[in-house]
Amino acid sequence: MAIWTKIITLFRGAAHEAGTAVVDANAMRILDQEVRDAQNALLRSRDDLAKIMAQRKIANDKLNDKKAKQTEYSNYIREALARDNRGLAQEVATKLAQIEADIATEGKIIGDYDTSITKLQTASRQAETVITRLKQQIDTVKATESVQRAQAALAAQSAGTGAKLGTALDSLERIKLRQTERAAQLEVADEMAKATGEDTDLQRRLAQAGIVAGESSADSILARFESATPKAISHDGVPQLDHAGAASKSS
Repeated sequence: MAIWTKIITLFRGAAHEAGTAVVDANAMRILDQEVRDAQNALLRSRDDLAKIMAQRKIANDKLNDKKAKQTEYSNYIREALARDNRGLAQEVATKLAQIEADIATEGKIIGDYDTSITKLQTASRQAETVITRLKQQIDTVKATESVQRAQAALAAQSAGTGAKLGTALDSLERIKLRQTERAAQLEVADEMAKATGEDTDLQRRLAQAGIVAGESSADSILARFESATPKAISHDGVPQLDHAGAASKSS
């Protein structure tokens, strides 16, 4: 039995914890509903107050009628006594006694109405004040809750953003490194291009000066063949000069 008792106690504790968790998770909704319930109760109390005030007005009208009858019957009694009609005065006095009893009863009822109306009006004003303050506090609590949720979301995002920023910074550093390497390669290529251009220009000028062999041309090829051609020999065995050579010799 002790074990079952403990198990039942465990279930009750678990149910209590679950209920508390549900209440805590829905605290704002519960609070809003409680405020609505209080407002509805206040409206009902105002309706009840209006009914009591209406009943009090009806009772007061009846009381005023009875007081008017009281004044009227009092005058009748005086008139009957002035005419020495005591029997009639006695009859009117009997009715007046009932009217005065009703006046006393109605007066007590109206007094009770006034007491109830005063209490209800005071309670209604207090409840309205409490509800107004409660609604103001609820607005403050809701605003605080929203700010705290925003701060929590921002903190979570900041934590995730820190990791993302670390990855982004690594990527940025790699991009900068590649750009630096590419810039160095372009600079070297430009220097090599300039050096190659200067060497080409130098070779061209050396070739023009005859210092180094340049490209083969028709004149150089013809000159090479002319230098390899043997001179013509005369009948006496003396090599004959060409016209240019003879002219130069005779001169």
